[in-house]
Amino acid sequence: MQQKFKKSYKFAIKTSLYISIFITLLTSVFLFLSFTLSFWYIGILFLSTYSFSFLIIQFSVERFIYKRVKKIYDDLTLLESTNLAKGTITTDMKTLTKEIDKYARDKKIEIESLRVRENYRKEYLGNVSHELKTPLFTVQGYILTLLDGAMDNKELREKYLERASKGIERLGYIVKDLDMITKLEVGDLSLNVEVFDIVELVKNVFDMLEMKASKKKITLTFDRAYNESILVRADKERIQQVMANLVVNSIKYGRIKGTTEISIENLIKNKIIVRVTDNGEGIAKMHLPRLFERFYRVDKSGSRKEGGSGLGLSIVKHIIEAHDEKIYVESEFGVGSEFSFTLEKVE
Repeated sequence: MQQKFKKSYKFAIKTSLYISIFITLLTSVFLFLSFTLSFWYIGILFLSTYSFSFLIIQFSVERFIYKRVKKIYDDLTLLESTNLAKGTITTDMKTLTKEIDKYARDKKIEIESLRVRENYRKEYLGNVSHELKTPLFTVQGYILTLLDGAMDNKELREKYLERASKGIERLGYIVKDLDMITKLEVGDLSLNVEVFDIVELVKNVFDMLEMKASKKKITLTFDRAYNESILVRADKERIQQVMANLVVNSIKYGRIKGTTEISIENLIKNKIIVRVTDNGEGIAKMHLPRLFERFYRVDKSGSRKEGGSGLGLSIVKHIIEAHDEKIYVESEFGVGSEFSFTLEKVE
């Protein structure tokens, strides 16, 4: 496709003016010294010099510049610079410099974005591979042991089958949670928004996790007595999932005979904030920025004392953001953690 050429006369006009003034002044001095100075002569000399200089500069020097500028445009077009490819070729250096600078900035941002995505893709695939590999190898190991003869031992058979079942259950958690995160990210998971009592929902979560908490003698409690309902507008099932994930984490990393406390406070006129506070292990500050990433490990050893998919906090973040709300975390290592999120309040 033939490029359009946008002429720029600034260079020729300015340069011709400087040359004309110089020659006119020089000739005026010469004529003055020769005692034949005339304003008519000066005017004609100025216009003649200016016209000649303008034509020479505009059609020769600009052509010289144009060939080199066009090569720059052609090279950038090969790099798929759509903005430059669609525009006209200009020989105005100021405009050209701005366009090249903008192109360079855009390409730098694009390259950085691709580099971040590539690193994220590698890390994500590595994490998925690791999370799937661990339970798969566990299940495979127990089944092969049973096939090698342990099946005849009733006690070992039941023991290994139970452990293999837990490994398969772990795989199910991972696949189910990955599917949910994918749907949340692409906006394919619709929210069933309704009005419900958040206090009642928290009580249901407490009842559901009471047995799990009792194993570590952890107390699940409110910060105060909530005698009246607090109505919110959200997807009840998803918010229950958020609460359950946060309470399970507080139990998992809580200390023996510790406490998990829920508080519900008014934030602004139509917002409340729900806080889940524990006095467990706490999280070092260096981990907080990446805490909601998929499979991110605070414990780099790779061992997991508890089950789960490793996607709980990532799902929590996606669910809250799907409601156009915010989630926060504050923690001090060795002291405890507090996760909080906002919800729309119904008066």
